[in-house]
Amino acid sequence: MEFRHSICNEAFEKWPFGDACRAIRKAGYTGIEIAPFTLAERPRDVTAAQRAEYRDVIGSEGLSFVGLHWLMVSPKGLHVTGPDANLRRESWEHIRDLIDLCADLGPDGVMVFGSPKQRGTSGGLTREQATRNYVDGLAGVAPHAASRGVKVLVEALPKEQCDVVQTLEEAAAIVREIGSPAVQTMFDVHNAIDEAEPHAALVDRYFGVIRHVHVNELDGRHCGTGSYDFKPVFEMLRRRNYQGWISLEAFDFTPGAETLANESLRYLENQIEQLPS
Repeated sequence: MEFRHSICNEAFEKWPFGDACRAIRKAGYTGIEIAPFTLAERPRDVTAAQRAEYRDVIGSEGLSFVGLHWLMVSPKGLHVTGPDANLRRESWEHIRDLIDLCADLGPDGVMVFGSPKQRGTSGGLTREQATRNYVDGLAGVAPHAASRGVKVLVEALPKEQCDVVQTLEEAAAIVREIGSPAVQTMFDVHNAIDEAEPHAALVDRYFGVIRHVHVNELDGRHCGTGSYDFKPVFEMLRRRNYQGWISLEAFDFTPGAETLANESLRYLENQIEQLPS
């Protein structure tokens, strides 16, 4: 089987959107994953005409729209788990708006729900209380996501980043509790740094609820700049006939967008070529 490769667009944030799509396709990717703050401060600020234009540009450059991530970078001040019920309501309305944006940009999109600063404990709440607010909020938007054909993915984050949903087991438990096909989870190399089990074993165990994969080095740089061995994870994904995207999410853009895009994909292709046939 062939994996589908996509890339997150922040490295190309300052580029004209069409030029970014062209460069991404030239590097060999077939999908683009978008951070909504690169389009507008608020999702509702992206007009229907703009949504259609983005969708057309993505398609005309030979790419597929994969989904959204970094969901709550903007607007500032939102928080989905804190003690302020009005702020939570406003914040989950933002997620509903993102669901609509995701659906309008392309079919079968995913929304990677990381956003550590906007979902961690605050205002004196315990971790259990904050997590309950998170689960209730996700359950509240799940029917809308299902109606628009969007999957909201609970992203486990390391302890250094967030104290709400820190392991794939916790993410999977939330998926099971909500029981909606529109709420699933994903695997991110960089964010699994605290996991005790080998990453391939985690992918195998939770494969039934994993709908997306982010690749990067453990320190967040682009693939091939560190020592992470991607082969066991890729071998497991191939064995399990994974049909989703392998999406590069780099956090260090200093090498330049084209360099990190090209170097990462060449490295990953080399890793995949080494897998047993």
